[in-house]
Amino acid sequence: MSCPHQAADGVPLIHAVPDDVQADRERLYRAGPVTRVELPGGVRAWATTHHEVSKATLNDPRFRKSVDHWADYQEGRVPEGWPLLGTIPTDNTNMLALDGAAHRRLRQLTAGPFSARRVERLRPRIERITRLALDALEPRASETLDLKSEFTFRVPMAVIGELYGVSEAEYENLGEMYAKLFSGTTEEGEHLRIYGTLFQYFGELVARKRATLDEHDDFTADLIRASEDGDGLDDTEIVLTLLTVVAAGHETTVNLLTNVVRALLAHPEQLERLRGGEVTWEAVVEETLRYDPPNNLMMFRFATEDVEIGGRTIQKGEALLTHYGAASRDRAEFGEDPEVFDPDREKGRHISFGYGPHICPGAPLSRLEAGIILPMLFERFPDLGLAVPDEELEVASALSVNSLKAFPVVLRP
Repeated sequence: MSCPHQAADGVPLIHAVPDDVQADRERLYRAGPVTRVELPGGVRAWATTHHEVSKATLNDPRFRKSVDHWADYQEGRVPEGWPLLGTIPTDNTNMLALDGAAHRRLRQLTAGPFSARRVERLRPRIERITRLALDALEPRASETLDLKSEFTFRVPMAVIGELYGVSEAEYENLGEMYAKLFSGTTEEGEHLRIYGTLFQYFGELVARKRATLDEHDDFTADLIRASEDGDGLDDTEIVLTLLTVVAAGHETTVNLLTNVVRALLAHPEQLERLRGGEVTWEAVVEETLRYDPPNNLMMFRFATEDVEIGGRTIQKGEALLTHYGAASRDRAEFGEDPEVFDPDREKGRHISFGYGPHICPGAPLSRLEAGIILPMLFERFPDLGLAVPDEELEVASALSVNSLKAFPVVLRP
């Protein structure tokens, strides 16, 4: 049965698993630039679905991240156990829930560990992790296997493990919990349980490392050491930062890697140009970030006063989401052919990692991983191909994340 496009009163619906992700983005783009939407569970919000208005609101201080400003939440109109609540920080110590001076403080204190220079130090380890993962695939290279679960999921999780200094035995369990946390189909109440489990896990990790800090040289230890003018991070802030970075550095990268491979296999002429040196991996990655963003939308920011934008009035206390997928279809920004996968595209610049004060801190890591892992994959298995037609690939979620259930391929047909 096809998903309905509108509620009874005509408000566009956003589905966790739409029938056609690209068509759904086009539908919401055409409803923009600012439109009222209804999310799964009946929760309503505003959405920006064009490029410029999305940039404007992401950089507008009249919209804040704290749920203290969300009237529906404060007045009990958000259903208890709403499945998507786990994707929205509801405390005022999480960097994702802060604005202004408090947010700037945490960004400054974590700038060193998040920096491109610090992340670049991971290059040899990412290369080693990728090489070992490819070696592990060799015995089944001529069989059908799920590239997502066997490779594009495992490698970024191992990189996060290296970054954090956690046990290799814990990588897979951590990744699975985050996949459920950001899924739009996780059962009611499960998000909050998973969040609590993750908070406890990282709290114990921080305590262990703090007790033996001189023995560690990793991201977690960097956060413990981070300070500016004597104002260091406390353990709660460190734990919440670790929680945030896994979300930014793992699930986003998993979907980016998968989406790049999918786009290249669906456009063999671009793959041939890539092999021939006519287009760069960097261009392919950036066009994929626009064409099929790893994060379809970002929830929420809340109006602290009535805001007129895009021909609509967002009232004080109302929620606003940024629909990156719909904004990627904006003709004014990207030209008249946004449905085309074109690594040579010169017009426009995507905002798939966000924009403004809350731009994704994990972007340097995600780009570095893509620039290492993807060339190594195609060098090892240059003839890899889908094991099923592209139209048979099933979407796991197209809300906060844009992910497939599985990605069946044959590496060496």
